Amino acid sequence: MSAIIDTFIAPPCHNEITLLYKDEHLLVINKPSGLLSLSGKNPQNLDSVHHRLVKHFPGCTLVHRLDFGTSGLMVIARSKVINAALCQQFSQRSVTKTYQALLCGHLADDAGVIDAAIAKDPAQFPRMVICAIQGKPARSRYRVTQRGYYQGDQGNEVPVTWVELMPETGRTHQLRIHCQRLGHPILGCDLYGGRLLPGVEKAKRLMLHASGLTFVHPVSGEAMCLSDASPF
Repeated sequence: MSAIIDTFIAPPCHNEITLLYKDEHLLVINKPSGLLSLSGKNPQNLDSVHHRLVKHFPGCTLVHRLDFGTSGLMVIARSKVINAALCQQFSQRSVTKTYQALLCGHLADDAGVIDAAIAKDPAQFPRMVICAIQGKPARSRYRVTQRGYYQGDQGNEVPVTWVELMPETGRTHQLRIHCQRLGHPILGCDLYGGRLLPGVEKAKRLMLHASGLTFVHPVSGEAMCLSDASPF
């Protein structure tokens, strides 16, 4: 089997990282859309959350990642010990994550659950696919917050639905492919149909924002409940 080659080159990101919380053990930041979480192997993909933060916080490491196009909350460990403790919370699914998204079309139901296993697509890197046989279990809940219209490329109004998404697992591209599974991909999602509607081919960004993060501080034991309003 031939090696998978990642040819993606990230365009320059001029938006800054916002620091929302800081202590001697960890940071919580707001990642801008259009910034990699980790630097890529290609030297043109050097700019990233980690590349920027390690200059100011030597030894910091990422506990989890957000997709390139996704904005919002990330927790950063300032030592290996804290990283291990936080990673354990993520692996045990004791961390609560909430996202805001703008979906193409009007959803019929006000709330629901998407339960569909996800696997790598061997033919179309970096896409994932729904696969009950080879996929890893993946479950997401959603709740509609508003139905309305989005101003399209030619000034046309495109039907959209604002939703709150709550992943119960943390698979790659989980929310993006689960929303496609609903028949309502996330607006601006180039991999899973979010630019196929007439009038949204040039959507400015992936309309997905990590708006809520709840975890236990690994040193103080305090419940950390962070939130950041969606920019769309």
